[in-house]
Amino acid sequence: MLVTNRFVVDADVAAEFTERAHAALAALAARPGYLRGELIRALDDPGHWCLLTEWESVGAYRRALGGFDVKVTAVPLLAQSLDEPSAYETLASAAPQGEIVVVASDRAAGPYR
Repeated sequence: MLVTNRFVVDADVAAEFTERAHAALAALAARPGYLRGELIRALDDPGHWCLLTEWESVGAYRRALGGFDVKVTAVPLLAQSLDEPSAYETLASAAPQGEIVVVASDRAAGPYR
């Protein structure tokens, strides 16, 4: 599962944002089910940032958000991200020079999810 939290950050607060994002990434990285994460910035517009994390499952990500350090460090930062969908499930993947691997959705068929 991939989570993308996008931010628009003014240049005068970029250093503070970067420090907070590093702390958030460290708190998330300490949680079970975390696979990897990156703080990235747009090349074309340095005011646009993204905190990208990958998780073994949606459950692992949701449980991570409940951890004390994450609630204190990461959640306030994530609340400042753009209001848009941020959690994505993998439906197809390919390793370098590899075949496409297609997987079924974990989403429930009903409207409850």
